[in-house]
Amino acid sequence: MKYTNSIEIALPREEVAQLLADPAHIPKWLRGLVRHEPVNGMHGQLGTTSQVAMQAGKQTMELTETITRRDPADLHDIPKEAVVHFDRETVGAGMWSVVRDRLTEVNPETTLWESESEFRFSSLPMRLVGLLMPGAFRKQSQQHMQDFKAFAEQGKDVREEPN
Repeated sequence: MKYTNSIEIALPREEVAQLLADPAHIPKWLRGLVRHEPVNGMHGQLGTTSQVAMQAGKQTMELTETITRRDPADLHDIPKEAVVHFDRETVGAGMWSVVRDRLTEVNPETTLWESESEFRFSSLPMRLVGLLMPGAFRKQSQQHMQDFKAFAEQGKDVREEPN
C-alpha cells in the first residue's frame, strides 16, 4: 500500500526542518507516541536506529526505526533551491514501512511538506488491517501532519488536548 499526503506550513523551510528534527518536540505533535529512543547513533541522523512505541487505543506497537536519508545533513543555511529529505524505515510485528518526507520552499515564509508512505504486511492480522482499512493509514498520517502544523505555527501540544 502506497500513498502521499501533503500540507503547507506557514514557516520558513529551515525552521520547519529544524522543528521536525528536534527530538524534544516529537511528543508535542506525534499523537500516540509513548517512546522514541535511539539505540545507536544520534536522533535523526543518517543510519540511526531507534526503538519506538506507539499507542493506538489500548494497543501499543513496538517498532524499530532507521533513518535512511537525511539531506542535507546540516539543517542550517539550506540553499534556496534545495529540497530537504528525511526518509525512515520502520519495522514492527507483521509490518514494514518506509516514509519519505520532502520539505520544499513555496515562498520564504511557507513550506510544503510532502510525505510518501509505503507499507508491506507479512502477518495475517496486519494484512487484514491493510486490506480492510487502508484509509485509516492515510488518515493517521494526515493527522500527524496537521498536529505538527498546529504545533509549529501555534505552539499547540497534543498532550494538552482533552481525551
